[in-house]
Amino acid sequence: MAITSAIVLYAVIWFMALLIALPIGLRTQGDENDVVPGTPESAPANLRLGRKMIWVTVITTLIWAPLTALILSGMLTIKDLDFFNRM
Repeated sequence: MAITSAIVLYAVIWFMALLIALPIGLRTQGDENDVVPGTPESAPANLRLGRKMIWVTVITTLIWAPLTALILSGMLTIKDLDFFNRM
């Protein structure tokens, strides 16, 4: 696995985890009964994006490290994922 492949794998896992984590614990302005004029009720009241990004980075690292080690060890190859015998 090249360094660019490792970086791309990390980025894909990070963004997938971020999209999963964004709605977790989300409280809208409508839920808080504190709607700012000019915004919809569904707008986040307190998103805490920095905190979520830190947690996503930690979780991504915990997923990425063993997966990269598995790929680098040779136990998992592209031929193992070829379900239609095209390679």
